[in-house]
Amino acid sequence: MIITIDKKKISCEDGKSVLEVARDNKIDVPALCYHPDLKIKGNCRMCLIEIKGRPGLHTSCSIKAETGMQISTATPTINKARKINLELLFGQHRVECADCLLEHKCELLRLAKIYKVNINRFKNRKAKLKTYKFGPSIEFDSSKCIDCLNCIEVCKKQEVNFFEIKKIDNINRVLPTCDKNRDCIYCGQCITHCPVGAIEAVGEFEDSQKPLAPKNKTIVFQFAPSIRASIGEEFGLAAGSIVTDQLAAAIRALGVSKVFDVSLGADFTTVEEAKELVERLSQKKNLPMFTSCCPAWVKFIEFYYPEFIPNLTTVRSPHIISGGLIKTYWAEKENINPKDIYVISVMPCTAKKHEITRPQVRIKGLNPVDHVLTTRELAHLFKKNKINLANIKGEAADSPLGEHSGAGVIYGASGGVMESALRTAYTQICGSKLSKIDFKEVRGLQGFKKANIKIKDNIVKVAVVNGMFEAKILLEELKQNPQAYDYIEFMACTGGCIGGGGQPVPVNSKTREARAKGLYSIDTKKKIRVAHDNPALKEIYKSYLTDKHIIHKICHTTFNKKKREVKI
Repeated sequence: MIITIDKKKISCEDGKSVLEVARDNKIDVPALCYHPDLKIKGNCRMCLIEIKGRPGLHTSCSIKAETGMQISTATPTINKARKINLELLFGQHRVECADCLLEHKCELLRLAKIYKVNINRFKNRKAKLKTYKFGPSIEFDSSKCIDCLNCIEVCKKQEVNFFEIKKIDNINRVLPTCDKNRDCIYCGQCITHCPVGAIEAVGEFEDSQKPLAPKNKTIVFQFAPSIRASIGEEFGLAAGSIVTDQLAAAIRALGVSKVFDVSLGADFTTVEEAKELVERLSQKKNLPMFTSCCPAWVKFIEFYYPEFIPNLTTVRSPHIISGGLIKTYWAEKENINPKDIYVISVMPCTAKKHEITRPQVRIKGLNPVDHVLTTRELAHLFKKNKINLANIKGEAADSPLGEHSGAGVIYGASGGVMESALRTAYTQICGSKLSKIDFKEVRGLQGFKKANIKIKDNIVKVAVVNGMFEAKILLEELKQNPQAYDYIEFMACTGGCIGGGGQPVPVNSKTREARAKGLYSIDTKKKIRVAHDNPALKEIYKSYLTDKHIIHKICHTTFNKKKREVKI
């Protein structure tokens, strides 16, 4: 199919919108409410075009390309309309550029410069509206909201429906619900789909320096598997660029005592989860077993589907395990009082800010992790301290809690937890090494994947889900057929941790795919690709995790039915 855009003939696929065709061909058509993950709304009125033979202006996001179309994207009429629309949008967006997660990637400001907009032409009708705090994880500043409705749609897509439209003084406003039967799960997908920075992580970026503040403390940083394939985007690197060693060096440049890798914690999660899976399969008890390392998913179960709590594996998430080892095993090894250690986890996830407050994870009254920074927050901290991740010379993370297998790294991608556990469970059941290390059946960004995995004489029925829409469908299926699966990986965010609410924005399927590809490339190149063969893990089991009691204290937890936590 051939269409013409700005007098240029373009070949395109059937079914694509004019906006998609324009962007595929690097034609700059602005759009604020458009996101490839979401439905077309046409609310912002910025992607306006003219079509020969059709009077008036049209939103290119909602017009399908048709053979022979002749389209203009930048006429004086279009530019005038866009300028007015922008000025109206600024009239409902409180400008706070110095403290915004979009920083130098703000589309509003970019467009304001292009169209020479007077951002103060109209009085800001939202200037005095309040900021809502959703637990320790997310903040919604309603004075910045431009009513694009992306947050409402993505929250609905997540089967949470925590945002809604309310009419106040005859004006429709986007607000968090007061319905006690609904609660935020802290996944942060509203953040990654908001075009104007109206939603952000708690303290982003006011508290970015906070982790470096504690005096007379041994400050320890640890970073999640997915971070190494995403944080480079904040410094001009391509999505999926691996910066593991640069990340460790940059953190040390902040004056940090020790830098560990949460991928080791992932190896422990894998070994303990594989043990539990094998035990449940043999006893045919509490099946299917659900993964529990995604705290947004755990919150979803505890609040919306508490009847499935027994199905959650009791194994702690990787950074909670490694944080616990830092304040026990490593503290003893280094002769440091655990109370004098301050552990900061760098996570792709806003829900992790909530997870560290769970009383069930405390060890002798201490939280394993004291503070969580998102990927974006750490990047901001680097920039604030004039550290350029793209140029710094790499250094390895500290031993022994920086050593990991390939299985630990792939936790960052959907299917990675499942694949890691299957590699170890196979060995535990068969007593021999895998000849085929890759379980490609569970990989990929599809919302729902299922496979039958043959282990010895058994067929293990597995499923992998990312995104709560698919999760809810599967949970409803399990109500009708509890024996449909044996083991299920659930991740709240699209693509898993690589698409988490704390990751660099903007994000789309291509970005997520590149990040996942980067993680799998690390796994492929690793000499040790199964968690249970990690020498550091073996040594810690041999010298410290020597009995069931201490293993349970460091590596396992409990869950319980939740009432609504967020207060409005």
